Amino acid sequence: MLTIHAPAKLNLTLEVLGKGADGYHEIRSVVQAIDMCDTLRFQENSQTVFLSSMPGWIVEESLVSKATTLLRDVTGCITGASIEVDKRIPLLSGLGGDSSDAAAVLLGLNRLWELDLSQEKLLGLAPELGSDVAFFLHGGTALMEGRGDVVIPLPPLSETWIVLAVPAVPREPGKTARAYAGLKESDYTDGRYANRVTDVLRTGGRLEPAMLFNVFERTIFNSHPGISECRQKMMTADADNIHLAGSGPALFTLAGDGAMAEGLYSRLRQQGMEIYLVKTLATRDQLD
Repeated sequence: MLTIHAPAKLNLTLEVLGKGADGYHEIRSVVQAIDMCDTLRFQENSQTVFLSSMPGWIVEESLVSKATTLLRDVTGCITGASIEVDKRIPLLSGLGGDSSDAAAVLLGLNRLWELDLSQEKLLGLAPELGSDVAFFLHGGTALMEGRGDVVIPLPPLSETWIVLAVPAVPREPGKTARAYAGLKESDYTDGRYANRVTDVLRTGGRLEPAMLFNVFERTIFNSHPGISECRQKMMTADADNIHLAGSGPALFTLAGDGAMAEGLYSRLRQQGMEIYLVKTLATRDQLD
């Protein structure tokens, strides 16, 4: 059995620079992998079978099946596989779980089926699945540009504790497209937030929580009272600089040292919130 871990991610910065003539938004984002992860297990099989115990996860609607089909189409491989997806990343939360699973499928089936596709070839396939998939083939810390398909690895962020909260609000497909549709030209920025964080990482400086930024926070905090209520509860529990994860609804805060993180985690957990205590990942290898 072959096991591949699929980590979640956080956008430390997420900026939209503008909208092109093709209708797509150009972004600049510093992205960080975290140790919350799904686990995918691969075995050879006469047919291709997908297994998962998570309620609400539908393989036909996931990138897992699309990634499998894409590899078949590109390589002509007719070998089957049993793919078990042990989901730990909350669905439709803004943490990139589906894209990370797709990257794990590309990596796992490339090895299981002995396709010998290079990293460059896999990166070339990634945009056909989704804008975040290329990042998850790298992992660690990276700058994403263009539609998110241009990935520039960065020096790793030093190990940082993070408290994640997932508000109890409906999570529906298409939320990212709606978040982009809700932006105004006044929300566009010039990449200054990503540039500042990138400079800190490249020079070995200290990342301050106040440096984080997410373009979607204005519209989503104003239009989703459940998310704003969760954010307020985190603030009341002494969390500071709380940010949206991707297009949400998950929220996160950099929590300082382990003791501070565990204290905040315990206070929020006692309120019955869906809370996770995680750390940053320097490389994919940390999960192996």
